[in-house]
Amino acid sequence: MADFKLVISDPSTGKSVQREVKEPDSKRFLGMKIGNTIKGESINLTGYEFQITGGSDYSGFPMRMDVPGQGKKGILLVKGVGVHNSEKGIKVRKTVAGNTIHAQTAQINLKILKKGSEDIFPEKKEETEKKEEKPAKEKKEKAK
Repeated sequence: MADFKLVISDPSTGKSVQREVKEPDSKRFLGMKIGNTIKGESINLTGYEFQITGGSDYSGFPMRMDVPGQGKKGILLVKGVGVHNSEKGIKVRKTVAGNTIHAQTAQINLKILKKGSEDIFPEKKEETEKKEEKPAKEKKEKAK
């Protein structure tokens, strides 16, 4: 079971799109780490080049660049991925996934480094019809 969801984002436009990678193509990702680059030909997007920026495992724990290995680890965090502190200087022990992609990884985040000829972002459908405004509901007066 090494199917991955890829979240491909374009930093120039801020848009993201999801793709699914099935078993034969997904084996190329196993063993790669955060920060590695990937050619788009490996996921049927010729001309593109991507960088791995993160991901999460099957349990939803985020991958962190500073945690080596494949498994989950409980580490003390002050800020960064996986932490939402309201006060300054508070350390929290959180479980995070390592920086290496393995079979239990569910999602991989990719950033576009080089664009290809094919457009991977679907165009939004322009709504030409104007929405009809609904009249405001009248308040019912209570009978005494």
